[in-house]
Amino acid sequence: MLRYMTSGESHGRLLVALIDGLPSGLEIAPSDIDRELERRQTGYGRGARMKIEKDRVEIVSGVRGGKTLGSPVGLLIKNLDYENWKDVMAVEPGTAIKRAVTRPRPGHADLPGALKYDHKDLRNILERSSARETAARVAAGAVAKKLLRGFGIRVLSWVIEIGGTRWTPRRITDHLTLFERAEASDVRCPDRTVSRKMRQTIDRAGKRGDSLGGVFEVLVEGVPPGLGSHTQWDRKLDARLAMALMSVQAVKGVEVGVGFRAGSLPGSKVHDEIFYNKEKTDEAGRWPIGPRFYRKTNNAGGIEGGTSNGEPVVLRAVMKPIPTLMKPLRSVDILTKKPFEASVERSDVCAVPAASIVAEAAVALEIAGAFLEKFGGDSMREIERNFRGYLRQIRSF
Repeated sequence: MLRYMTSGESHGRLLVALIDGLPSGLEIAPSDIDRELERRQTGYGRGARMKIEKDRVEIVSGVRGGKTLGSPVGLLIKNLDYENWKDVMAVEPGTAIKRAVTRPRPGHADLPGALKYDHKDLRNILERSSARETAARVAAGAVAKKLLRGFGIRVLSWVIEIGGTRWTPRRITDHLTLFERAEASDVRCPDRTVSRKMRQTIDRAGKRGDSLGGVFEVLVEGVPPGLGSHTQWDRKLDARLAMALMSVQAVKGVEVGVGFRAGSLPGSKVHDEIFYNKEKTDEAGRWPIGPRFYRKTNNAGGIEGGTSNGEPVVLRAVMKPIPTLMKPLRSVDILTKKPFEASVERSDVCAVPAASIVAEAAVALEIAGAFLEKFGGDSMREIERNFRGYLRQIRSF
């Protein structure tokens, strides 16, 4: 079973990701992870911290000679800004509390977290609930992506809406081209004209001291049929992916395939008809991708009955506006109980482009977990044998 955990605070010494359940023999280098960390820090509308932190990973366990050992992989990312926060975030007992936060921000974890953990200093909550945690998750996701790419599976994403400015995707089957166009845009929208309008929308919000949310799409190509299961609620692939996306900070809703539009369409316009082609393979021609059954539409988003069906997995998620505003909303001091404007921490105007990259990592980790459950083995060679055998089996179905 693939599992991972992250640790660390926003202004603490470092962030840590620990990944357990990886097979031996997976080639991985710090540069594979650093590329993903760099992508996470880009995007129009980001705050000043992105100019301070230049995230780099240190692989501290589970890898020798550039290959995983089968033991847990430890990833470490130092917070460069920690030098300015050493007195505030000191771990030694008896250290005086400095820069305490007592005014909770609406929409943040501050108040419910303080009530749950009995803290009078909200910094004890906001430091961990901060989206800074996602750097560790992106690092772990980079390892999952490397595993999946070895079996022809790619995780892609792009932004389709920011603050009401929306791009309507046309029916394009060349998903890699869409991804490359998104990567060339600082708002990660594949359309240049809409990208410009999104930047203008962000600028207007920034001048108001406001923040913006939006919608992004994650697409996974090359997923073989059979990941997940219909047999138990917690084995359903779409349920697991929805949970993974909902765990990304500020995400408030998830769609699979046609999503909420299915509620307004008749069944004849929702369900994907099934066809057969005995020559069907993946685009690269490396792996046959399953029974030669296929669909001409993908309203199901590549998942039927909780199980992948061989079509691309298509997910969308909506991110709410960041709750930390430069023009603060009203709140109540937890000590004095007097009304105040909520406290201000350094923040972004819009982080939807970055969230789409974090979502790639979250999805990659869940897909990789389901993949290893299906084709389980202790080494890459064993998993590849199992994978090839399964594909031969379903090709002859």
